[in-house]
Amino acid sequence: MASTTGTRWSRAYGASGWHLVLMLASLALVGYVVATVGLDALWDPDVWWQSMAVWFVGAVVLHDLVLFPVYALADRLLARRRAGSTARVPLVNHVRVPTLAAALTFLLFFPGILRRGGDTYANATGLDQDQDPFLVRWLLLVLAAYLLSATLYAVRSVRARRRPRAATDLPGSP
Repeated sequence: MASTTGTRWSRAYGASGWHLVLMLASLALVGYVVATVGLDALWDPDVWWQSMAVWFVGAVVLHDLVLFPVYALADRLLARRRAGSTARVPLVNHVRVPTLAAALTFLLFFPGILRRGGDTYANATGLDQDQDPFLVRWLLLVLAAYLLSATLYAVRSVRARRRPRAATDLPGSP
């Protein structure tokens, strides 16, 4: 009986009940932050383009209308490549993980990478942003992530070739 209710709920709502619980919790957290910080902190009429609300809407628009379609298409192409491939080790996660690491570290350190906020950086750390090679270090980190992933993929591919192929690994097998 519980599974029929769950199935009926999923069909009507479009997702599981846990999705609704998490969405409501997220909205409650946003409401708490707005209530704690105040609306004045989210909008600065003097320098409107530096307001948190503008940056939030810009990030949502940039992600949902530009970035998401691009990386969804790239992921779909990688998945399609795997479906047509006879390789025993899928490539897709060996591309996803370092790309995610590169995107997240860029998001975290982009003011330093793009050399923005030099005065704030100098006041907070006592260091000069022009002498710290953030871009070079980030590029080296991204290169290391892709090299590590490529090495792991190569090792897994070699090990998969040495392992005898089971009947279920053959193309067309159930």
